[in-house]
Amino acid sequence: MRITQGTFSFLPELTDEQIRKQVKYCLDNDYAVSIEHTDDPHPRNTYWEMWGLPMFDLKDPAGVLMEINECRKAHPENYIRVGAFDSERGTESMRISFIVNRPAQEPGFYLERTEGDGRAIRYTTHSYTKMK
Repeated sequence: MRITQGTFSFLPELTDEQIRKQVKYCLDNDYAVSIEHTDDPHPRNTYWEMWGLPMFDLKDPAGVLMEINECRKAHPENYIRVGAFDSERGTESMRISFIVNRPAQEPGFYLERTEGDGRAIRYTTHSYTKMK
């Protein structure tokens, strides 16, 4: 199963050159770039662990690629994503995010069905990583 979150998630993996071009686009638009990683990419897990601080004043994509590669070395089996924030209107809002690293084996999710009172049925998604 392939996790599909963020921009480009239905495309093949981005090469480092394609990542550099996307980062350049973000920097050219004065977006602050950040790098995050997690071992649990559950769709409701919006709080991934930050890799360093957001790069607010960076103007060269090579600096971001260097940090991505350092994060890949430290967490090779984690999902790593790049996010770009626009603070133009006084609030940080995500403009773009995309995954730049995946584990060799993506564990996937399973769906749990729970019947409640009357005809109420609830569905919950669980990660296979939590079963280990």
